[in-house]
Amino acid sequence: MAGLNDEDILLKNKIADRIKFLRANTGLSQSEFAKKYEIDRQILNRWESKNNKRGLTIYTIAKFCALVGISLKEFFDFDI
Repeated sequence: MAGLNDEDILLKNKIADRIKFLRANTGLSQSEFAKKYEIDRQILNRWESKNNKRGLTIYTIAKFCALVGISLKEFFDFDI
């Protein structure tokens, strides 16, 4: 599989930033959020990381949205 192009990398980084922003808005640290929602903290860290070369699937993003109580539309409602 070919590597990500610049546009893909920009989107991947914006998604990571969005997850971090929304998680921070819950008032919980990564550890607290992971414990509350019974997910591994390292997985949450990977979701928020711009160094994750693979990016996230839409299924993972949908799972995160369910945890924070927003729709996928609301998740992607940011300037691209």
